[in-house]
Amino acid sequence: MEEDLMDSLRGRLLTAEEVGLAPEQIEGLEGAQCLEAVNGQYGQLSCQRCHNQDQAAFYRNLCFQREDCYYCLSCLQFGKVSSCDKLYHLPRKLAAKPSEAEVCLAWQGQLSDQQAEGAQKIRQSFEEGKDCFIWAVTGAGKTEMLFSALQVAMANGKRLALASPRLDVCNELYPRLQAAFPQLDIALLHGESDQSFRDCPLTICSTHQLIRFQAYFDGIIIDEVDAFPFVDDPTLHFAAEHALVEGGVRIFLSATPSRRQEAAINKQEVAAFILPARYHRKALPVPHYVWIGDWRQSLSQAKLPRRLQHWIGSKLEAKRRFLLFLPHIPLMLALEEVLHRVFDQARLASVSAKDPERTAKVQVMREDGYDFLLTTTILERGVTFPNIDVAVLGTEDRTFTQQALVQISGRVGRKADAATGEVVFFHQGKTRASQAAIRQIRSMNRLARERGLLDD
Repeated sequence: MEEDLMDSLRGRLLTAEEVGLAPEQIEGLEGAQCLEAVNGQYGQLSCQRCHNQDQAAFYRNLCFQREDCYYCLSCLQFGKVSSCDKLYHLPRKLAAKPSEAEVCLAWQGQLSDQQAEGAQKIRQSFEEGKDCFIWAVTGAGKTEMLFSALQVAMANGKRLALASPRLDVCNELYPRLQAAFPQLDIALLHGESDQSFRDCPLTICSTHQLIRFQAYFDGIIIDEVDAFPFVDDPTLHFAAEHALVEGGVRIFLSATPSRRQEAAINKQEVAAFILPARYHRKALPVPHYVWIGDWRQSLSQAKLPRRLQHWIGSKLEAKRRFLLFLPHIPLMLALEEVLHRVFDQARLASVSAKDPERTAKVQVMREDGYDFLLTTTILERGVTFPNIDVAVLGTEDRTFTQQALVQISGRVGRKADAATGEVVFFHQGKTRASQAAIRQIRSMNRLARERGLLDD
């Protein structure tokens, strides 16, 4: 029993409540380290969990033990910690090397020359202990590029994390890694997962989960590193560093780096590899504009804009499935109601971050159960449907950033047997973001052609 409790703390940083024991029980464990969760006086307060030192991000705690008790606002979403709380940690055990069978790679696919070069770059980063940024277009096959590096590192007893800011991405990666390494114990940790922490070679997790680790992983691969909330959250950046052992390696993956990340790549502040083409050697579909006028006004009158109605009708007639992206949930729900009336024979649904049935609906779409889905930007990345088209309604909305529109466009043409498709931007006015998205897609196609990576 005590050994199980000790294992739950190894490489972790947890409160007594998270461990499920009284503080005195934990403090009696051999080698247990204890930290004040929030230490110092006001003006010099510091959170030991998220490293917050911004005094405006601490709030006085109503406490019966002391008057000068403060709790941290910066990591409140992970559970409240205050001056009266303790954080507990045990150093990790030396990892046992998994057997050859456990790390046997079952994936039988063939990497393209560019994928193989990217895979070598990732292996080299692990060998040299240096961080690396992989900038690969949507649908380039980033996950497959990881396989050989993961295999070699795990065979050498390394503990690895594959983390993403998006739960949908974690859920998409988990079965793919299980299929690639069918004999390997792989954990899936995020807020909606029914699994709990266990010591294993590979952990797939949300970036939020990293805050509960301390000096545990030898390498952390962060997929969709430009995605909200990771990209602008210093707490999550600290967590990704703090979860690594000394000398650990971070591999950053993105199809749409933020401006700051792109600047770091251009200044060679981080080793980088750019892959501008998909594995099937077909060009990225380039979006085209369709002016649609005041579509919000049409929806308020329970009407469909004529051009949108024509486009949807043509897709249904051609039996072409599609995703229709909208900027806000109320607009999406209003459109869904109108569509059910206008296209009463169509099989359709809507999904958003607030939809408790989102996962089930996405699975129905995968199984050809819907003709199309209405969605917010929740499906802009990490979820793949074969042979679909994409429309974005209202690209003039600030929700649709350059990165979001590139990711949305990248839902189309991802499979070798369905490498083309249509991306349409329905708009009431062209924005810098939408124009920049189209420029970036064209730029990657141009770079791919210059490198001889396209067959068209």
